[in-house]
Parts: sequence; C-alpha cells; structure tokens
Amino acid sequence: MAGETIAEKPSITDVAGDALRQALIGTWELIAYSVEERDTACLVPAMGEAPRGRVIFTQDGWVAFNLEGEGRVPARNDADRAALLQTLVSYIGRFRIEGNAWITQIETAWVPEWVGSEQKRFVSLSGDIANVTTPWRHMPNWAPEKLTRSLIRFRRIAS
Repeated sequence: MAGETIAEKPSITDVAGDALRQALIGTWELIAYSVEERDTACLVPAMGEAPRGRVIFTQDGWVAFNLEGEGRVPARNDADRAALLQTLVSYIGRFRIEGNAWITQIETAWVPEWVGSEQKRFVSLSGDIANVTTPWRHMPNWAPEKLTRSLIRFRRIAS
C-alpha cells in the first residue's frame, strides 16, 4: 500500500514462542517501511513511499529477507551500483524464536559485516499483518552515525 505509515497500526495480538514460530511460517509481502531516529523521534521513509520485498520463513528454520526501496533502476556505472546498496536490505539465515522476537543467525547478506552476526526483530501479529521493529542500531544504509530502528509492516501472501 503506497503511502501507508506505520503509525496506522491495527489492533495487535501478542503471540510468542512456538505459536509465533508457526504463525510466521510462509511468505510475507512488504507493505510499509519507516526508519525512526532515536535522538529526534523523526520518522524517515528510508525506502520511499512504495518499497517492495518479501520475507519467507520455512518450516525447517530458514528465513530469507529481501527488501528494496522504490524507484530502483538498472545501474549504468559503478557509482549507480554503489547507490543501489542504499535501498536494499537482504539476508538469509537460520532463525529461532525468543519470546516475541525472531533472531536470525546470518549466513549471507548484502553487507559482509552482517555475515556471522545475529539480527533480532520484534514481531506483533494482527491477522495477516506482521508489524516488525528492529532494536536501536547503526544501520549501514542510512544515517550510519545515528541510532535508528526500522518499523516494518508485512502482509501474509502464502503459507
């Protein structure tokens, strides 16, 4: 949904542990992505108004995560290719559930510094909507000198 903001959250159901794991299995479509700056509480549409992407959770414990900002076009030179990294978040790894969070042991990623790391995502579910929040961190794509967190919304598209 172009133009949707994370502030428009539907009612949330608390799901944790094994119930959360089972609820996540399947394919989810990105419908909104904002970045909050900790110092200012400013919400930045870091991936634009109409980002696209998927996150896929498998029954055997894998997660594939690929999000792209709006307006990406084929690169014509090295500078264009480098700029495309600013509108991409992509990783694959094994996931586990702890409370209301999924934690991924990253095996491959769009930035090498994430490989071998663990990435934590807090999840609240409401029907076929998953609202996801990252912990505060320095993100390599935008404002790397500031603490930010991503506020992401997905809609289930397959199970």
